[in-house]
Amino acid sequence: MEPITHLLTGACIGRAGLNRKTRYATLVAVLVAEAADIDVFWGLAGPVEELKHHRGITHTLIAVPVLAAAAVGVVWLLDRWVRAGFPPFRQKERERMGHGDRETNPSGQNAKAPPAPARQPVRWGWLYLTALLSALSHLALDWTNNYGLRPFYPFNAHWYAGNLVFIAEPVLWALFFLALAVPWLLGLIGGEIGTRKKAFRGQGWAIFALAGMVLLWGWRWSEQGRARTLVENARIASAPVKRMALEPYPINSFRWHAILETDAFYQTAEIDTRTGEITSDDPSQILYKPPVTAATEAAKRTPLGQVYLDWGTWAVVRDVGQEPAPGLAPPQLPPGRQWTTVEFTDLRFDYFFRGAGGTRNQAPLAGWVYIVDGRDDAGEAMNGREQR
Repeated sequence: MEPITHLLTGACIGRAGLNRKTRYATLVAVLVAEAADIDVFWGLAGPVEELKHHRGITHTLIAVPVLAAAAVGVVWLLDRWVRAGFPPFRQKERERMGHGDRETNPSGQNAKAPPAPARQPVRWGWLYLTALLSALSHLALDWTNNYGLRPFYPFNAHWYAGNLVFIAEPVLWALFFLALAVPWLLGLIGGEIGTRKKAFRGQGWAIFALAGMVLLWGWRWSEQGRARTLVENARIASAPVKRMALEPYPINSFRWHAILETDAFYQTAEIDTRTGEITSDDPSQILYKPPVTAATEAAKRTPLGQVYLDWGTWAVVRDVGQEPAPGLAPPQLPPGRQWTTVEFTDLRFDYFFRGAGGTRNQAPLAGWVYIVDGRDDAGEAMNGREQR
């Protein structure tokens, strides 16, 4: 999922009751909820390296305790800084302990203000447990979309994807917004009418949001199963289907994009599980499998090709001729040498997920390789970025 969902999930995990057990629970949950995406810095080494390492070792079960410990370590340093009295904490600490604040007693003399309640203690065991749960939530959320992850890497390099929720789901944003905004608004209203401030407001709302997220997953899993049954019973393809994928749309849990593979071609369809309607490609839109050429075979052996085919469970490799790739200048060759462009796309992302129509957008996460004389790699690019 995108960072907003991860961060809001971490905030709700912390506020679901763990913040009653230890200080800094919500802070550490938010930190570790997004910590796995530190692998985005591989993008500095180029788009191919970014694809190779994205959702790699930091998105595995063996990384969960390490990331949790790192987040707790950051909080430990922060706690030491606070206890040392460094600004801007020194004055706040003095005020909390009652130093410097004076009030006037009935006799007119200054009296020391009563000290504030003692700070909530830090229970490091509970804090580490909170970090573990939040780190696991990152893996669970990333599994639910169609990009997937490799939780058992490096022992098992297989990609797993639930294909239940689109990578950006506004329904989840709405749930988490309610969980975090409503308690804050109730606190403002309570302050205006003079009610006593609660120490840990919003636990029920946080639990409501997390439970709603799990229920949404269950609902989408049920609708995905219904979509699969509809496609299987409809027998859309004119040839035996080797495998099928069902891709989600944002917001609408009843709409699914089906990809069917046969020996000779790929075919897609739109399914509405609420009405049972299936809209399939007409014959002119069926994608026949591209021929295998010397250039495509050479491109598969390049660094981009190896990484793309490892990740792209629905990858299509095409020799598109002398067509310049986005963000990559064609090779300048001496007379007698020829170049061609090999394009890598993944059918999981080749559908118009933003609208209700059937018009497709430019497929994201596409890659290109220039091959010279059917064997030499002369340049690689992804998403308009050249790999240097």
